[in-house]
Amino acid sequence: QVQVVESGGGLVPAGGSLRLSCVASGRIFSNNGMAWYRQHPGKQRELVADITSGSSTNYADSVKGRFTISIDNAKNTAFLQMNSLKPEDTAVYYCKADLTTSTGWGTVTSDYWGQGTQVTVSS
Repeated sequence: QVQVVESGGGLVPAGGSLRLSCVASGRIFSNNGMAWYRQHPGKQRELVADITSGSSTNYADSVKGRFTISIDNAKNTAFLQMNSLKPEDTAVYYCKADLTTSTGWGTVTSDYWGQGTQVTVSS
C-alpha cells in the first residue's frame, strides 16, 4: 500500500513564502517523477509544476520565476518552494507521485495522490 502525504500549507501574507513537502511511502520499486497540482474553489485541478526522477522540470506560466520544484529520489520526497505569493495562489495544493510499486506478482506503475494541503495568501 502506498501513501502520499503533503505538508507545509498555511496562511501567509501576499509577498510571503511557503515550502510544501510531499512524501511517498510504501512498497516503492521506483519513483518516476512527482508533481504539484492546485485546485481553486469551484474550478478544475491544474498543474503547477512537475519534475522527473532525472530532475527535469516543468512549470505553469502563472508560477514561473516564483515557484521551484525539487525532488529527493532517495527519500521519495518532493518540495515546492513558493515565493512572492499572490492572493490568486490561494488553493488546495495536491501532490501526485508517479510510482512503480512492488506487488506479489511483479510491479505496477500508477499515479498516487495525496489528500491536499491548504494554502491561503491574504491581500
